[in-house]
Amino acid sequence: MYLAAILVLMLIAPLASILVEALVAGGPLAGLVLKWFVFWGIGARLGLAGLKQVTQPAFTAETIFEIADPKAQVIVQELGFANLAFGLMGLLSLAFPAFLVPAAVGGGLFYLLAGVKHALREGKTRTETIAMVSDLGIVAVLAGAAVL
Repeated sequence: MYLAAILVLMLIAPLASILVEALVAGGPLAGLVLKWFVFWGIGARLGLAGLKQVTQPAFTAETIFEIADPKAQVIVQELGFANLAFGLMGLLSLAFPAFLVPAAVGGGLFYLLAGVKHALREGKTRTETIAMVSDLGIVAVLAGAAVL
């Protein structure tokens, strides 16, 4: 389920949105990539992750980090609040284009730091490996769109 959600939010939905908008309205590819990867990859993914972390912190603590101590759930919920804030900014970037670059920079930096932290951790679970690859993947996409 986690892998399917990541594939939809980080690959399928952004690519489909880019394709549809390119065919309907056109525009520079880099702008479309930035717009739709920020909306789906930062807005939807971090927003949904934040919602899950706030309402079900044990999932992140136990499934991704293998921490069974209930005390860790408070920290996961605070991470969830940050993810909700980034997610909201990414979602609002469609209605408020001025949010696009700040959401890309803030969300991209979050993904970069989280991805590097996952990469350095020994004994990663399959779920953490998926998180690491998708985190670093969106950083590469956002950086590529920013350079072009």
